[in-house]
Order: sequence, then C-alpha cells, then structure tokens
Amino acid sequence: MVSIAEKHESTITEATARIISRAGNSRGLEIADLRPRVEKALEKYLFRDNDNVSNTEISGFIDEIRADDLCLILACEKSDEKAWEDLVTNFDGTVKSAARRISPNVEDADDLASSIWAELYGLKHDADGKLKTKLSYYSGRGSLGGWLRAIVSQLAVDQYRKQAKLVQIEENREFENLANESSEKSDNSKTQAHTETPEEIFSEKQTLKDVSAAFSQAIKELAAEDRLLLKLYYFDDLKLKDIGNTFGFHEATASRKLVRVQTEIRKSVEVILKNKHGWSEMEVKHHLSETASKLGISFEKMFTCFLIFALVQEILTRGVL
Repeated sequence: MVSIAEKHESTITEATARIISRAGNSRGLEIADLRPRVEKALEKYLFRDNDNVSNTEISGFIDEIRADDLCLILACEKSDEKAWEDLVTNFDGTVKSAARRISPNVEDADDLASSIWAELYGLKHDADGKLKTKLSYYSGRGSLGGWLRAIVSQLAVDQYRKQAKLVQIEENREFENLANESSEKSDNSKTQAHTETPEEIFSEKQTLKDVSAAFSQAIKELAAEDRLLLKLYYFDDLKLKDIGNTFGFHEATASRKLVRVQTEIRKSVEVILKNKHGWSEMEVKHHLSETASKLGISFEKMFTCFLIFALVQEILTRGVL
C-alpha cells in the first residue's frame, strides 16, 4: 500500500527544498538530510487524522517550518561542531533561564541545565549503538527556544518522579527484603530445575572474562585526557559542569567529549573481541546482549558496569589514570 507521503513525493520534495533556500544558514544540509524529519512531522501533525490531504495543505504546512532552527538542530545531529557551538552560544541563556524558573535554588537550576545539554547531545545508545538524543524530537514547527523550555520542564518532572520513586523504594526496602527471603525457599526447587550445564557455565564465565579483558584493553589504549574524563565522570562522580570547569570548556562540550569516548570504547571492545578473542560478528551482537540479560540489566547499564570495573582495575594497577 502506497503511503500518503509517497503519493505527494514531489510536493514534499519541492517544499523541503524551499526550507533550505529560506534558511539564512543551511549548514551544508541537503534535501535528503531534511526529508525524514519533514515526513515525520507530516505524519504526526497532518496525515494522522486526514487521508485526503491536498498538495496546498502540505506545502503550507512545510512552509511554516522554521528553517534556520531546523537546520541548526539537524546539523548538530550530524555532529557539526560549529552548529553545536552556535546552539550553546545562542540558547544556553534560554536553558538556564527556564531551569531557574523551575528549580528552587541556583545550584539545582544549574544541575538541571547541565542535564538538559547532556540529554540534547545524548549520553546513551540504543541496542543498535545509535546515539539517543532528544534533538530527534524537534520538528521545526515551533520556535527552538520554546521547544527547549518545554524540554527543561519535561526533564524537571522526570527527575522529580525518579526521585519520588527512589524514596518510595527506600521506604519499602525492609518489606521487599522480607518478601525476597520468604520466596527464596519456594523458588529454590525452580532454580535447581533450571541449573545450567557445566558447558554453559564455562561458556558464560569465558564470555564475561573476554568482555572484561576487552574493556580493560580499550581503556588502556585511550589518550590520557580521555581516561581522566572517564575517571572524573564515572569514578569521581563529577557533574558535566564540573568536568567542563576542570578542562576549561562548557558542560555541553564535556557531554560531547564523553559520548565520543564512550563510542570509541564500544567500537574498540567489539574489535578486540573479534580480533583478539576470536568472536564472530554474530557472537559480538548476541553475547553482549545475552550477558546483559542474564545479569538482569540493560545493555547500557552493563556497559557502565564493565567500564567502571575496568577503570578501577586501571587505577589499582597504575595508581592514577
């Protein structure tokens, strides 16, 4: 079945080209760079409740998209350093102002603002290794400043809910422990029934050993500044703003550098597992996800755990990073 977007392909292409021509700074983007975001906005706002959209409606909708703002965001997603510099320079005040209206004190407001930049650049990857960033949600329909203020509010609410949940968990921990203790006996027979074979146990231990060794090697191969960045973030638990102050740059830059190092480690680990430990491409994808599943955590958390472990081993071995 032909989608609505395919039916109006030429109209969408022409209107998307006009976005580039309308932008004061198109940042070297081409129609192919904008087209997916434009179609996503059309599907969400125009096509969702209307199967009979006219070409005039489509053109009018796209012509309302803020060209410069959208080009700026898309360039940031493509890791354009100049675009990131412009985003921070032009909108850091907007983010901090919004944070200060929400947070009760300056310190909390600054922490919230720092979190926003981390969320925008992204500190996590999805299962396919693609960077997860809130920039992908900006459609260009409204002003970038207004969208950023909304993101600040959303993150503040998310943090509040998370803190409330943690408090609730802490209060109920005693009951939870009692429940776990009482269920251990009843679950014991089930656990015995599903005991892994010696071969499976050996394989799992070898997998963990290989992964741990790969992380250790990957960290040793990093530049000294990158190792220090990891130590400050994971081991010393410094905020991005404080890390930026240590190195003399903005927290957004600290966020970008941290993601770059994380990405390098992840790629390096995969290469080491294949070249040094003899893993196949399929084994790398399968075993890493399976290991996280058996540990009862997400892949992202497993990555962090192995990373911290490797950092600790490096510190113990060398005294410093």
